[in-house]
Amino acid sequence: MAAVESGNELVLEVEDLRTYFSTRWGTVKAVDGVSFDLRRGETLGIVGESGCGKSVTMLSLMRLIPTPPGEIVSGKIVLQGQDILQLTENEMSRVRGSQIALIIQDPMTSLNPVFTIGNQVNEAIQIHQDIPKRSVLQHTLDVLRKVNIPAAESRVKDYPHQLSGGMRQRVVGAIGISCEPAVLIADEPTTSLDVTIQAQYLKLLKDLQQQQNLALIFITHDFGVVAKMCDRVAVMYAGRIVEMGNVREIFNSPSHPYTEALLASVPKLEEDVDRLYAIEGQPPALHDLPAGCPFADRCPYVMDRCREEYPNIFQVSETHKAACWRLS
Repeated sequence: MAAVESGNELVLEVEDLRTYFSTRWGTVKAVDGVSFDLRRGETLGIVGESGCGKSVTMLSLMRLIPTPPGEIVSGKIVLQGQDILQLTENEMSRVRGSQIALIIQDPMTSLNPVFTIGNQVNEAIQIHQDIPKRSVLQHTLDVLRKVNIPAAESRVKDYPHQLSGGMRQRVVGAIGISCEPAVLIADEPTTSLDVTIQAQYLKLLKDLQQQQNLALIFITHDFGVVAKMCDRVAVMYAGRIVEMGNVREIFNSPSHPYTEALLASVPKLEEDVDRLYAIEGQPPALHDLPAGCPFADRCPYVMDRCREEYPNIFQVSETHKAACWRLS
């Protein structure tokens, strides 16, 4: 994969983002101090077990956290030079969809079954694009053609149940790119697709990214997808980013035991083993996090210090960092 040019414009900066949920068991720290940046044309992959905070981080970027019980309690989200956490909801509604957009992982729940495909694609166009009403249909058809929907003129009148899973996922992608946002978030967009359609959809996303010079955030459990799609990878655990680096560094030289364990969990065709590797134990409850490293109880390298104090973030290389006391 070609490296992102260093001169590309910085479009998103996330600094010490914290999103908490108030529950009967206590305060759930779903996102607990996440920081990263993203440049135009770059793809950042975010990986980690279910419940580690990936999707809540992305919903926070869109300011779609349900309040109550959730709340973005602190941090900065600077999108194209503007801290969107300081915007009113009316101001944010003009940003959401036009400057930053989200492809939700399940098109069966993200598409409304009682509206046609055309209605759902052109809604964002009508809200955000300053074009004559008579041109909206043509713009909608153009967007559907961009995501390779065949016979767009007839499909625009169809309802979601009349489309296959792969077609529905393309429609969700069309909604995401309809207003040419600077940042597109894809939250496990290939989960419901078979292998053949998944490969086609990933190629489609890369083609769209190149055409529009999108900054893409890709959430996935699949390291094969990471290798194919991403320039950099952020590994999340218990609401925090525990390691970040470019794809080659993460795959060849993982510096955090959790990243090492995730990579070891990927089956290898060339190895003949009786039992596949699995990470022992469970992630900690986010309403009762330990004082030290949350991975300590599952870590084969655990030291006394790991249980007493959360590790600092250490710079492994210019582009690679990890939060682990072994690097001190």
